[in-house]
Amino acid sequence: MNFNKTVVAIHAHPDDTEAWCAGTLKLLKESGYQIVIVTMTAGGMGGIGSTEEETIRLRQQEARKAAAVLDAEYICMDGRDGYLFDTPELRMEVTRIIRKYQAGIVMTHLPMDYHADHRTCSNVVEAATIVASLPNVPVNEEPLPVTPLLYHTAPLTLTDPIGAPIPDPHFFVDVSGVMDTKREMLQFHQSQKELMRVMHKIDDFFGMVYQGNKDYGAMVDVDYAEVFWQHLGGGFQKDPLIQQELGNQVKFKN
Repeated sequence: MNFNKTVVAIHAHPDDTEAWCAGTLKLLKESGYQIVIVTMTAGGMGGIGSTEEETIRLRQQEARKAAAVLDAEYICMDGRDGYLFDTPELRMEVTRIIRKYQAGIVMTHLPMDYHADHRTCSNVVEAATIVASLPNVPVNEEPLPVTPLLYHTAPLTLTDPIGAPIPDPHFFVDVSGVMDTKREMLQFHQSQKELMRVMHKIDDFFGMVYQGNKDYGAMVDVDYAEVFWQHLGGGFQKDPLIQQELGNQVKFKN
């Protein structure tokens, strides 16, 4: 299959993309891919000491600055943080974005992620991606010639909403050489440090993310790694495109 060299990363909140796949996006950027970062909400509930409206403005600013590190376009949809629901309109808007940017690769959360907004986002993105090549979808953008490949990024921990282990990642990406870029992007999301202290009792959110990358790396004998699952269900192509594009930087658990 001939997949266009554009990655559309669609997550629920500002900082999700940076936390879970910024290193891999940097590597794909270096391989000639256009990067588009989309959030379904502006993260308005994620402010401590600021109103929802103030938090929305701040988090959108943070997200745009982070995306600029990869020369990526940032798109914020109009879902409400904490109250994200799967609707026909939301599915069609995601399909429209995927078509507009001619995505070859789409990334989103796992369907069994710990956060309800993340699970909704995953379900919407899966549903919107699978019809991206079908002519009867009621959006103005032309259908894609082939359904994009769909990849899932890591949750906060490798557990499901009730704490049970989730299946092992399909593959790991060695991001040791691009951690400086990942750190630069994530550092723009300063508003989330206090939120994580209040919500999760995590004193060092950024440090926890980097430690997670270090722990994943230890599973495949590299310094830092990000992890992915490829959506291999019916209706999706099975081409291991990221795995092939990134070559020796892709690792598999023994």
